[in-house]
Amino acid sequence: MERKKILLVAEAVTLAHVGRPLALARTLDRQRYEVHLACAPGYEMFIKGSDVTSWPLHSIASARFLAALAAGKPVYDAHTLGRYVLDDMRLLQALRPDVVIGDFRLSLSVSARLAEVPYVSVINAYWSPYVQQRYRVPALPLARLLPIPLAERVFALVRPLAFALHSRPLNRVRRAYHLPSLGHDLRRIYTDADHVLYADIPEIFPAHDLPMTHSYLGPVTWSPPTEAPPWWDALPGGRDLVYVTLGSSGQGALLPKVLQALAPLPLTVIAATAGTITPGLLPDNARVATYLPGEQAARRARLVICNGGSPTSQQALAAGVPVLGVAGNLDQYLNMDGVVRAGAGALLRSDRLAEEQLRATALRLLEQPEPRAAAQRVAQQFQRYDAGARLDALLSHILQQ
Repeated sequence: MERKKILLVAEAVTLAHVGRPLALARTLDRQRYEVHLACAPGYEMFIKGSDVTSWPLHSIASARFLAALAAGKPVYDAHTLGRYVLDDMRLLQALRPDVVIGDFRLSLSVSARLAEVPYVSVINAYWSPYVQQRYRVPALPLARLLPIPLAERVFALVRPLAFALHSRPLNRVRRAYHLPSLGHDLRRIYTDADHVLYADIPEIFPAHDLPMTHSYLGPVTWSPPTEAPPWWDALPGGRDLVYVTLGSSGQGALLPKVLQALAPLPLTVIAATAGTITPGLLPDNARVATYLPGEQAARRARLVICNGGSPTSQQALAAGVPVLGVAGNLDQYLNMDGVVRAGAGALLRSDRLAEEQLRATALRLLEQPEPRAAAQRVAQQFQRYDAGARLDALLSHILQQ
């Protein structure tokens, strides 16, 4: 039987959008599928050693992406997305995959349709038009200038306009290729595909009126293939362990403040920098590495402190461990809203972070039984979802048509 070609496309603006396709690639049966991954250069250390065939594909620099998020500006302009479409088309025509799976590669909304390749998008459920969300004001200049309650009211008024502004570039590119507009709701832009898979569970992010082409994949967890640091097996016993990683998406500069906040506590802190910062002089109770095996770190921990994003939150919750999210961008606020509603964590603002507040919140999550019990309930819910099996079922459906 001839193997079908599956192309996964990672929009490599953060490590999360690379890790998720790599995790899904790992689940695919190599006897049935020939697996390819397209990704911007710079992530070779995470791909080497796998049997995935990798292809270079341009993405904007992570710094540009994060700067746009921090300023509340559109991440892409029409020129950039137009270049993306041309790059996509060259790859699609050279490889001729049977299915393309994209993770935040918005240009596939155009290129996959032009190439007539079935297109599957992997996205978090909180970006779905069919999932109710509470929109908090993220760490934008607006929130630094105004008291938060007032900034929340202003943000509620301007958010639909901002979503419309963020939608314009892709709609312009679609119009150039005689494809219909997707409208002014950014959630439509993020979820335009032949099939949409939510890397979440409905127990945390329930949907309404979900179309047949949208479904839940379940959590998709991934850890970088990295060796444990020398101190990994020599951590002091008899103390609670806290795992800290603020990721690659903007909050890395807060790591020293987080470590200092935890320094007076009778804890052992293990932290990953993701290569974004040199933390300087470390408190006596802290151990730091560039990368850590995140799933193992979460299982060893009593608390996980992260930027509130989905990847590390899911690692923690899969281990039944509460999450303290220090959120900056809107994606992180939306994810943490679900975690907090589930009772499995707490949210702090990155632009208002105070050491005393962080220390008190961490102690509450460590000492009170309710957050741990809620995280353990979520872990049981996670076990009902096999992302690899659900992806395989969808691919089998698509390829039989």
